[in-house]
Amino acid sequence: MGKTYVDTVKYLIKASFEIGGIVEKPDIVGAIFGQTEGLLGDELDLRELQKNGRIGRIEVDLQLRGGKAFGTIVVPSSLDMVETAILAGALEVVDRVGPCEAGIKVHRIEDSRNLKRKVVLDRAKDLLKTLIGTELPESKQLSEMVRDEVKVSEVISFGADKLAAGPDVETSEEIIVVEGRADVINLLKNNIKNVVAVGGAKVGPTITELCRRKEVTAFLDGDRGGDIILRELLAATDIDFVCRAPPGHEVEELSRKELIKQLRRKLPVEQVKGYASMMATRKESRTNAESDAPVPTFDEPARPVSTMAPSGHQAMMQQPRNPLASADREQYVPPAPAPMRTAPAPKALSVPTEEAAPLKGILKELEGSLRARFLDESLKPVSEVPIRDIMKTLTDAHKVHAVVLDGIVTQRLLDLAEQKGTKYLVGIRAGNLTRQPDKVKLVLAE
Repeated sequence: MGKTYVDTVKYLIKASFEIGGIVEKPDIVGAIFGQTEGLLGDELDLRELQKNGRIGRIEVDLQLRGGKAFGTIVVPSSLDMVETAILAGALEVVDRVGPCEAGIKVHRIEDSRNLKRKVVLDRAKDLLKTLIGTELPESKQLSEMVRDEVKVSEVISFGADKLAAGPDVETSEEIIVVEGRADVINLLKNNIKNVVAVGGAKVGPTITELCRRKEVTAFLDGDRGGDIILRELLAATDIDFVCRAPPGHEVEELSRKELIKQLRRKLPVEQVKGYASMMATRKESRTNAESDAPVPTFDEPARPVSTMAPSGHQAMMQQPRNPLASADREQYVPPAPAPMRTAPAPKALSVPTEEAAPLKGILKELEGSLRARFLDESLKPVSEVPIRDIMKTLTDAHKVHAVVLDGIVTQRLLDLAEQKGTKYLVGIRAGNLTRQPDKVKLVLAE
């Protein structure tokens, strides 16, 4: 009948059949040869192609059920793509096998060389792993390995709960709270050292106390676990900003570029869906010690909107466009400000209602926009910018009477407003303020 298999199989024609009677495999093969004979001319005659080794042995898998025959047909081919497709189409003309009605349906034509390519790739991977494991790395790789090991060794055990943290978590004004030790290590490898891990779904007293005296960004995984930990953080302590890894990803697997991108997209906690209901539940539980109010479900932020980066990340986010120009430029070293004061933040100066009302009205207009509006003495708009540009714009501005922002008033912004002679600073709420200038009146929505 011909060769069992062709020397070089390029394609496999795969088809299924259904026959209205009891038949055997030779009956099916004979029907295929008989009913396609002369159909495609001498050049594509199945018998001649098999004799010449252009197609292999026709394989039939037969099953009998309920007085009928079912199964599959595989035809190996070394013809080109077009000729193989024509041959596959010819199989469907077979409508009888012996005295029984039959139907053949071709499902697909597989390129058998893909299987060989997969074998080659798998073997190549094994060989490469062996090579990397046994050969000495290049000098650049050695430097990177040593640098990474040093950064990993900087992980400290922080507080009574012995949480994994970076070396700057105590001295930095702003901190990043992540989920676990692997997240801390990834941020340290990218020179972000003011980071601490929650260390589980339950928020311990170390995190609770630390977050109440720092400006906090919660950087969580983009999965259900991140939602749960965010609910726990909101219920237990105070956080200022929230940013998430992309959906389905974890902080520990993000590259340097992805880390910076997600930190730039952080949202003020007030912009997180479900925040209002969380605070209402938290307030109720504080006023009634015996009440055990349920924690509402946290929803993912409706849209990622860029906001101002905390000062602890400014050096990293404003690095040169060519970060490889110098090894030093790759180093992100956050500033080491004086330790935070433990005294409570000063209260805002009292502003008469008739002065605050029009300013709060403008704040209401900006609600949800994440923008800042600069006003003159008649409270007319001078300019309006995204919150992330507020510091630069205020630095360059002249004679700004009031600044209204849909965000949090920080100490840096308050100090800059004092330097620029701004009379009113209006925002949603105040961050961790350590000093209240006498010349700047603070108006808050809260």
